[in-house]
This record gives sequence, structure tokens and C-alpha cells, in this order.
Amino acid sequence: MTTLKMFVNGQAMSGGTLNHALSEARLLGPARTAPAYRFFSVRDEFPGLHPVTEGGASINGEVYEVSYEVLRERLLPEEPEELELGVIALADGSGSFSMRMRASALTAPGVVDITAHGGWHAYLATL
Repeated sequence: MTTLKMFVNGQAMSGGTLNHALSEARLLGPARTAPAYRFFSVRDEFPGLHPVTEGGASINGEVYEVSYEVLRERLLPEEPEELELGVIALADGSGSFSMRMRASALTAPGVVDITAHGGWHAYLATL
């Protein structure tokens, strides 16, 4: 079976409301993005990464080894419309699939830049 790396940084992380979609995936461990992203909260329901050329930061998350079937049939159908599948750079120099904020969603109501928190769990702790 062919697998891929999937970086998650919100509700699909361990303990999150979407983590069940990764029940057939293998957690490889915690990870950070390269310092090339801004991080946003969407209505305090879920976060999104967006690549930037300057002013970016490293964001905390987890990396899973996922089959294409799990990605296609379990995880992607549960992702919100404000996010899209993309490829990101991790702090260790490797690449990974990840959900990213659609550029069109950045100015939607309820979208707040939370980059300074460094991750979804740290942001939720402030609410």
C-alpha cells in the first residue's frame, strides 16, 4: 500500500474532533512547519495555514503516515471548504501534504491571524 506524509495542525490532531478520520493512519510524531506560514483561526472552529514570502513563522502540528484511501475517503470529506489540500515545507526541510487556507477565505468574517500563538492548542488555551 502506498502511503504519504500528512501534516495536521487543528482538529485532526490527537484528541481533536476530526482525529477519528486518521484512526487507520500511523502517527509519526510532533512536527513544525518551516517558518514560511501565517496561521489563522476560522470562527474559532478550526485553523488554517497560509504560505507567505515574509513574516512567516513555524507552526506546531503532527505528521501522520496516511494511505491515499484514508486521505481520499476519510479525511478530505470532513475538511471545511475554507481549506484545500496542498504541499508544505516542514522545519526539518522535508515536504508534506497538509490542508491550507484558500486565499479567498483569508478575508472572510471570523478569520483571525493567530500566528503568534504558534499552534492551535496554544491558541485554544487562550479562549
